[in-house]
Amino acid sequence: MNALEIVDLKKTYQSKERTVEALKGVTLNVEEGDFFALLGPNGAGKSTTIGIISALVNKTSGKVKVFGYDVDTNLELAKSQIGLVPQEFNFNQFEKVGDIVRTQAGYYGLDRHTASERAEKYLKLLDLWEKRDEQSRMLSGGMKRRLMIARALIHDPKLLILDEPTSALDSITEEAINNTIMNLREKCSIIFVTHRLSLVTKMDKIFVMDQGQIVESGCHEELVAREGIYGQLWQKQ
Repeated sequence: MNALEIVDLKKTYQSKERTVEALKGVTLNVEEGDFFALLGPNGAGKSTTIGIISALVNKTSGKVKVFGYDVDTNLELAKSQIGLVPQEFNFNQFEKVGDIVRTQAGYYGLDRHTASERAEKYLKLLDLWEKRDEQSRMLSGGMKRRLMIARALIHDPKLLILDEPTSALDSITEEAINNTIMNLREKCSIIFVTHRLSLVTKMDKIFVMDQGQIVESGCHEELVAREGIYGQLWQKQ
């Protein structure tokens, strides 16, 4: 089964002054268990694409299925398959670490006992268990990022979406977060959204976006050998 299937996805923003085509017919398939990147510069359409996948943005046309569930006809089931880690920190800075994760479980109908068990499981996995009773504002930037990953995993999603997960982190913390993400690939399929080539070289597949379209796809070695947009940018590094 495909973890994600997108067919001819389009998104148009309309105003009195102009029409903007954010997505111009994006098509891609990702197999279950894949660890893949959605790579492109700011404004390429990456955030719009993941916004539609996670039902935060309404599409203009096209089809999106998450583990076989169509977002048009089985929205709640499709959403239940997804764990989303947004780029910006969006939790209550004065809430305790453990409470943030347990509260998220409630949105997916998990009972208190299951929520507590899962919170312990993922906070330990992400080296945050000792911080469970601290206010989240006391965490470092890297710890806050790991907290968001723990929160996204609380309902055991089959597809994890990470939007610029190492944004604004120092190089040492960035490497630690990337290693954490790599260790999660056995648990779920992963979409890693970024504008940085250096972060995607070890991924199963890379979808290169530009101006609302997928312009190239393949693994790092394949894309470099083609000497297309990806290869040209790689040579300039």
